[in-house]
Amino acid sequence: MTCTEFLAQLDDMLDQDAAIPLRADLQEHLRECDHCEVTLSTTRTTIQIYRSHELYELPEDLRERLHKAIMAKCKKC
Repeated sequence: MTCTEFLAQLDDMLDQDAAIPLRADLQEHLRECDHCEVTLSTTRTTIQIYRSHELYELPEDLRERLHKAIMAKCKKC
């Protein structure tokens, strides 16, 4: 299985809708591919954060840097 094939099945993997033989192939790919393991883990974490509806306050310095970067990007358009 390639990374592209894995990513095409990511939704089914997350929802546990993948058929048993396909799930085995996905798990095998994950054992061999750190990139896809990180992608799966990050996606799961993002979904968990979204579902929890928790708000995260950004530190003021990060908020300012982010705002400046967004405004600079907007000025270029």
